[in-house]
Amino acid sequence: MSAPSRAQNKAGVKPLKALLVIGGCCHDYKAQKDILKAGIESRANVEVEVCFSADSSTKALFKCYEGKDWAKGYDVVIHDECSADIKDTAYVGNILDAHRGGVPAVNLHCAMHCYRVGQIKEPVKAGSTDAMWFDMLGLQSTGHGPQKPIEVAYVDAAHPVTSGLANWTTINEELYNNIQVYPAAVPLAKGKQEKQETVVAWTHEYGEKKTRIFSTTLGHNNETVADDRYLNLVTRGLLWACGKIGADGKTAEGYGAAAK
Repeated sequence: MSAPSRAQNKAGVKPLKALLVIGGCCHDYKAQKDILKAGIESRANVEVEVCFSADSSTKALFKCYEGKDWAKGYDVVIHDECSADIKDTAYVGNILDAHRGGVPAVNLHCAMHCYRVGQIKEPVKAGSTDAMWFDMLGLQSTGHGPQKPIEVAYVDAAHPVTSGLANWTTINEELYNNIQVYPAAVPLAKGKQEKQETVVAWTHEYGEKKTRIFSTTLGHNNETVADDRYLNLVTRGLLWACGKIGADGKTAEGYGAAAK
């Protein structure tokens, strides 16, 4: 019999099991996979398993997506891939089936620009093939501006995810556009870059099971990904997606950093 984890020993609570899917174009994913894993695990009772692709193209595929039950055993999937030119609807549908089935998702940065299976430059129609990935995200984004600092302001300070978080300004980062924000999405933070302002963090409920989805478009550069303010936001989003943060913003017993 394998020994229980250190988190179980002290808290008596089984850690959440998260799958971090990371790789593809345009980012230092080799470094960021380790930054995210260490940052999340130090902040919450979560064990992060990494599924990394060294393919740095826009067509990166991930071995962990093979099989219909690819998400079995995970409490949450963190999407941090950048595979804009994967257009195989069967491949994308297999990913989405896990979330339709109730597995929560956390989507980071370029995950918003993945799996563009159809026409995406204009607002897509919910439920259409063009909208496959956006229907899960709850927001449609197609591009970004230059790398400049982003002023991050929390617009729903009472939400469990953002409770206790303070506004901040990033280093040079990419501000993603908002082609449309779905009616059911709940904006948590807006980012302002000169005169441009968009939603940069939000929650959504996906499909008939109303699977919890948390997303942020922030996180291009390593310094931002390693920033305590970013990691706090991502970790709280993950805990919310898994139902481990109450309406009062407090982490459920046994799931905070102190549980380890």
